[in-house]
Amino acid sequence: MDATELNIRIRESLAVLIDSADELRELDQALGDGDLGITISAGSTAVIDALEALPAEATPTDIARASAKAFANANPSTMAALVAGALLAGSRVWADVSDITIDDAQRFADAAGTSIAQRGKTQLGDKTIYDGLAAVADALVGQVDAGAAANAAVSAAGDAVERTKDLQSRRGRASWLQERSIGKADPGATALLRFVESWRATSPAAAGTD
Repeated sequence: MDATELNIRIRESLAVLIDSADELRELDQALGDGDLGITISAGSTAVIDALEALPAEATPTDIARASAKAFANANPSTMAALVAGALLAGSRVWADVSDITIDDAQRFADAAGTSIAQRGKTQLGDKTIYDGLAAVADALVGQVDAGAAANAAVSAAGDAVERTKDLQSRRGRASWLQERSIGKADPGATALLRFVESWRATSPAAAGTD
């Protein structure tokens, strides 16, 4: 996937992701302050606008960095800062890369997850978006077919949401609920799931054009 296609695919995926804003707002109201829907909607819209404005010669790293800046500037939430930091971390593994392979995507997801773990002071089992990112990074290891990789990412992200649902939230506002957080899906992990679902849904193969 070259930079031009990457730019288009990200914009198409985020346009679909925005449709999940109400669901994410409701999930976040149950575990947090209810602003995740706004964060995702405003951030996605800002990224779409920023990527449309990039020059044709923009590299994958340029695209990731522009996405990080736009998402962070769209709103001041903690999640926006974590996502922006994750995107910047991922952009660094794409230095000098012109065509994104599945292996490149795996390395990006791994770097993004590590960034969130470090900046958010979280670990696996804390019931956060990191559980989903780590699962996606693991699922992409060794994948060689784009369609199979997308299916694996969706399956891994979905499993992470279900697997952590019965855990107690241990980070952010959700942790304030203590035992009352048990049985509820983590909003951040769900947002990641909706993104990888959107990525799969907007692939050429899914559209029947490949």
